Amino acid sequence: MSVYERLSEFKSDKYRDFQSKLVPNISKDVILGVKTPEMRQIAKDIKGTKEAEDFLKELPHKYYEENLVHFFLIAAIKDFDECVEAVETFLPYVDCWPVCDQASPNVFKKNHKKILPLIKKWIYSDHVYTSRFGMRMLMNEFLGDDFKPEYLEWVASVKGEDYYIKMMIAWYFATALAKQYDASIVYFEEKRLESWTHKKAIQKACESFRVTDEHKEYLRTLK
Repeated sequence: MSVYERLSEFKSDKYRDFQSKLVPNISKDVILGVKTPEMRQIAKDIKGTKEAEDFLKELPHKYYEENLVHFFLIAAIKDFDECVEAVETFLPYVDCWPVCDQASPNVFKKNHKKILPLIKKWIYSDHVYTSRFGMRMLMNEFLGDDFKPEYLEWVASVKGEDYYIKMMIAWYFATALAKQYDASIVYFEEKRLESWTHKKAIQKACESFRVTDEHKEYLRTLK
């Protein structure tokens, strides 16, 4: 049974209609209408099989959900080099934010020194979703103990008018305000971000339960 056939068992026109509104930049015709738990289960069921191995080579896929299953399979790869190779093969085919944002390879957490230069490379990619993925990995992996203030500049220096890039920059900085406030607040005090992104990051930070009320009050004065 192919991944498409597995997905087809769970497809729903009603859910497809709902999902298509969340992903307006891709055609409704390539959305089957399958929920995330079912897609994760499919990836889990075929992980490590010949079917999965063959499926990872079948690029590009036709359907949105096939791309999600693809990334869920990649995220489960335990060998670092194999995982990175699979990520870099797949990223050029990522064409929307849910596929970009759903999967986080577990092996990256144990290989921070190896992954950091790759993240920097991805961030500066001209491909929107490769850049977004790089910023998300930097946010996920390097706003804790391994944080360095220079990482903020990597994200702040990304330019462009693409909505999904600007939203990712705002998301990154809102999270940085929660986790690395002293280093990141300077970017707002000195208005180093583009105006729309500056305001959106403050909005997201003020909506976050991880940012203190005192910090929220001050951030509102910087809008």
